[in-house]
Amino acid sequence: MSYEFPEALLIQFAKAPLLGRVKTRMQPVLSELQSLQLHRDLVRRTHATLHQEDLCQSQLWVSDVDSTGFFQSLLPPPDIQYQRGIDLGERMHLAIATGLQQWQSVILIGSDCPAINTRYLRRTLQALGSVDVVLGPAADGGYVLIAMKVAEQRVFAGVAWSTCRVLAQTRARLASLQLSYVELPVLHDIDRPEDLVHLESLAPL
Repeated sequence: MSYEFPEALLIQFAKAPLLGRVKTRMQPVLSELQSLQLHRDLVRRTHATLHQEDLCQSQLWVSDVDSTGFFQSLLPPPDIQYQRGIDLGERMHLAIATGLQQWQSVILIGSDCPAINTRYLRRTLQALGSVDVVLGPAADGGYVLIAMKVAEQRVFAGVAWSTCRVLAQTRARLASLQLSYVELPVLHDIDRPEDLVHLESLAPL
């Protein structure tokens, strides 16, 4: 296959689709079963976005063994890897560092931001031509995307994950490490009941 950016890797992070373990902040507005279905829909949509165009190679890094077979059912079949590390920062760093052993740059996204599209990913890949890091800010103060050309563990150390301080702390670390970066437009994660409204405006894939 011929990729537009053959030197880059796209990594999608996803939790295993386990009842009662995903999208728990949606409850009680959504039931456990509805929360699970939402998670599966978001994972599927993100995976489909990565394969709409032949931008670059991609991998799906999952949190745990999927006994349901959901990940294996995705089309096209994903290259599945397993996350390692104590917290989110360590897991992200290890995934990016692993990718950079083979590719010149790595983009890492979660599975909670259905607004990420091919245009957004292409802008990221183009921006990496002139900076060390690209950030996709989230409306809640975190980020929906991080892309890197260097595996710098200190970018992820000591960050208060799942809080509104993530983006600000990451900016401060990048500045202290003298890593150049750019930010893309702000997007919305689908994490809480009030975020569900952002699903309504999405165009079908």
